[in-house]
Amino acid sequence: MATHDPVIIAAVPGITRESGRSQGDFEYQMLYGVRDDEQRRLTGAGNHVRVYVPFGTRWYGYFLRRLAERPANLAFFLRALTDRRRARGCAER
Repeated sequence: MATHDPVIIAAVPGITRESGRSQGDFEYQMLYGVRDDEQRRLTGAGNHVRVYVPFGTRWYGYFLRRLAERPANLAFFLRALTDRRRARGCAER
């Protein structure tokens, strides 16, 4: 399940049970740096989490397409960016 949406993430266990699948039959996929706390929570609960890292010469175009598809992704990106800067600032003090 490739999503950062908390509502969808919360629905996944029920959906998989209804389809007769177990926890080991699927994985969550999330972008690197977005909702790190949720990635840790999911792995801590025994789920498989694949972290997706766009790279190369076309990463910027990919990034812009994701923003155009779902403007809420911008909020996830900005939150991740500011959280990292805040954490870095606290560590430097």
